[in-house]
Amino acid sequence: MNVKCSFCQTPYTLSRVQMLDALQEMDAHKLTHYDAHCPRCRRATRVERKRMEMFFPNWREALKQFEAEMQAHPQSEAPLPQPESAPVAPAESNPQPAAAKKSAAEKKTSAKNKAAKKK
Repeated sequence: MNVKCSFCQTPYTLSRVQMLDALQEMDAHKLTHYDAHCPRCRRATRVERKRMEMFFPNWREALKQFEAEMQAHPQSEAPLPQPESAPVAPAESNPQPAAAKKSAAEKKTSAKNKAAKKK
């Protein structure tokens, strides 16, 4: 089912599995609309229940078939990411003391003053 975001006008589609999930959720909670989230701006676009049922008229039978298929062919979960073996040590910064910064700046200005006096 094609949906256009009402905020950023980006067109996107809802797959059959997403529509089954949405219709099942609307039926369980007795909702009149489903909030389809835009992949670009992440805002919710309201999709009426009647419109979803019009695009997927026999959704109850399709849901039963889908559940039977998932029981016959279960899918394994994705493996968790491996933790990093060695923690990264934070970089040590050795800031110069304020007095050292001032003295370096004073040296530059004094050298400039000496050069100006010679001319």
